[in-house]
Amino acid sequence: MARKKQQLTIMVSSTVYGIEELLEQIYALLGGFGYDVWMSHKGTVPILPNQTALDSCLIAVQKCDLFLSIITPRYGSGVVDGQQSITHQELLKAIELDKPRWILAHDHVVFARTLLRKLGAKNQQQREEMLRTLGFDDQDKLRSLRKQEELVFDDFRVIDMYEMAIRHDLKVYQNRKGNWVQKFADGDDVKLFATAQFSRNRDIQDFLSEQFADIQEVQTKVTGDAAP
Repeated sequence: MARKKQQLTIMVSSTVYGIEELLEQIYALLGGFGYDVWMSHKGTVPILPNQTALDSCLIAVQKCDLFLSIITPRYGSGVVDGQQSITHQELLKAIELDKPRWILAHDHVVFARTLLRKLGAKNQQQREEMLRTLGFDDQDKLRSLRKQEELVFDDFRVIDMYEMAIRHDLKVYQNRKGNWVQKFADGDDVKLFATAQFSRNRDIQDFLSEQFADIQEVQTKVTGDAAP
C-alpha cells in the first residue's frame, strides 16, 4: 500500500547562539512551504518529561521525516567533558538512521578544515595532536582557548561534524551517498538553499512514498509475506 500524503515533519538541527534571527526566518519559511517544523529554538521539538534533553532530541531525529542540519563555527550546548554536543549527536543519529538529510556548513568551518589539512592535521587525531603541540594538552587549557576564540570559532569538533556530513569516513567515494554539504556565508545563502530544496514539498512526498514502497517490497521478498 502506498504511503498516504500527509504533512511532513522536518527537524532543524543547529546551535542557536548568534543565528537566532536566521532560525526565525527558516522556521517561517519551512512552515510556509507546508512542513511541520521541529526546532529547539522555537520550542517545537517534542519533549518527553521523563527523558533528558539529549534523549528527547535523539528520539525526535528518529521520528522526523526530514533532517536539516546547519553547522556553524559554534559547537553548541549540552556539552559535557569528553562528550559530544547535542547537535553533534543529532547529526550522527541522522546519518546512522540514513534519514533523508540536507546539510549546510558555514564557510569558516570549511576554511578551518582546509587550513588545518594544509598544516598537516588531516583528521581528528592529528588536530588533537596539533593542539597538544601548541600546549593545549588538558581540558582547562582547551576551555581557555575556546573562550579566547569564541567570537569566531569555539571548538574544532565542528570540523568533525563536517567530515561526518561529507562521509569522509567512507574511503570508497562511490559509497558516499547523502554526502552533499552546502557551504554558506550568510543567512541569504541559507534561505536560498532552503527555498530551492524544500519548496518542492510534493516532490519530496513522492520520494518518501517510493522509498516506503521499496522497503515494503524488500520485506515481502525476505519474509514471503506482505508487510502489514
